[in-house]
Amino acid sequence: MAIGGHQLVVPPSIGIAVYPADGQDVESLLQASDMAMYRAKNAGGNTFRFHKAEMQQRVSRVLQLENALHGALRNNELLLHFQPQLQLSSNAVVGCEALIRWQHPDMGLLSPAEFIPIAEESRLILPIGDWVLQAAASQCKAWQQAGLPPIVMAVNVSALQFNQPDFAQRVDRVLQSTGLDARWLEIELTESVMAEDPERVIGTLQQLHGLGVRLSIDDFGTGYSSLAYLKRFSIHKLKIDQSFVRDLMTGTHSASIAEAIILMSRSLGLTTIAEGIETEEQAQWLTSRGCDEGQGYLYSRPMPAAQFQQWFHTKNNAE
Repeated sequence: MAIGGHQLVVPPSIGIAVYPADGQDVESLLQASDMAMYRAKNAGGNTFRFHKAEMQQRVSRVLQLENALHGALRNNELLLHFQPQLQLSSNAVVGCEALIRWQHPDMGLLSPAEFIPIAEESRLILPIGDWVLQAAASQCKAWQQAGLPPIVMAVNVSALQFNQPDFAQRVDRVLQSTGLDARWLEIELTESVMAEDPERVIGTLQQLHGLGVRLSIDDFGTGYSSLAYLKRFSIHKLKIDQSFVRDLMTGTHSASIAEAIILMSRSLGLTTIAEGIETEEQAQWLTSRGCDEGQGYLYSRPMPAAQFQQWFHTKNNAE
């Protein structure tokens, strides 16, 4: 379209619903075509999509989970599992990652991949994130009081949670209420968090650094990486994404990327940890290249707190 001397191009996203399969009246047909239109938009736009029955099923599932998620905290349905993190050179346990699960009374144990995106979209991730921090710090302190050697507790933090102006103060209150020494708590952030407002991010990271909390970048190498800002972020650890670890032996560029991350991390005085280690071959490759730590199914799947404590105790006695 030529408007005011400018050539404007409008790429359409079209959703198509067909009577009578997709609806018996105008309202239901419009709803079906609307769902199909958003599917076209999610595909990049400038295209069309027909309505399919599974779209309605997916929407219904999302609505069901969102409604149930409101009561999950209130009804104590959320819980944490813990995956060990080991020093690759000695095979000693140095930490664990707290991973949220949802024990729904009817749908069973739900993976975070199913409900965390819904929590973020509805902003329920804020109270859920506060609960995870509190529960993880409390568990770490409880293990110490039970006589286990102190280990670092790593907690994933969403962008919405981290972007709260008082996030550092919230972390401090958790440390104060649980009595956990800050050096045993590690906050994991994704690269996307760093990209949004680097100057504000640096301010929050400096506050957390001042508390003594450890900081790591999760899934490093898969998102926005600014080396200019990285040296200013007061980061302790870079986490090599499992997609690189999985393809270490396949002849792709994953091995080169993983090795570059390890070398860069070492030159900056940072620790590297690889996630998703499943084979001895992967572990040996990472160890030989100087990767410091690792986690994955080779060592253990995520476990409930009691099972983790027993696993840790057994491993210590065996060594």
